[in-house]
Amino acid sequence: MTDPAGLSHFDADGAAHMVDVSAKPVTDRVAVARGSVVMTAQTLALITSGQAKKGDVLGVARLAGIMAAKKTADLIPLCHPLPITKVALTLTPDPALPGVVVEATVKTGGQTGVEMEALTAVSVACLTIYDMVKAVEKSMRIEGIRLVLKEGGKSGRYVAPGEQP
Repeated sequence: MTDPAGLSHFDADGAAHMVDVSAKPVTDRVAVARGSVVMTAQTLALITSGQAKKGDVLGVARLAGIMAAKKTADLIPLCHPLPITKVALTLTPDPALPGVVVEATVKTGGQTGVEMEALTAVSVACLTIYDMVKAVEKSMRIEGIRLVLKEGGKSGRYVAPGEQP
């Protein structure tokens, strides 16, 4: 039984539980999440020039995001382990921020969506960027992590207001 307020991760008594998706059909699903790491122009230049002491910041962050998407069910207690068929991250330096915009696309053919996997990928990629250059700038900000697109399943397509997926 699910909570009458529509919060599927709580039962009628208010106890947290993992949603039973066994009766749901397997469908193609995709989720796109986005966030950014805001920093000084000097820190961004250090990253884009490849001169960060820890190495290829964007390459390592991309791999960290991919790994994180695959481990989401181990990190978020009520997430289902899913057969992920694609994880792609783009990390785009943006001098206007200044900073790096991180976007993750995750796909599966399954009985539940991959929104949490996309959000986790972005979060960990942003944290990795922070970790790799925190020695030169501790004041960086991780901002705006959000779901921008979700397709598949019973609720269909969702595009966040004002977003271009």
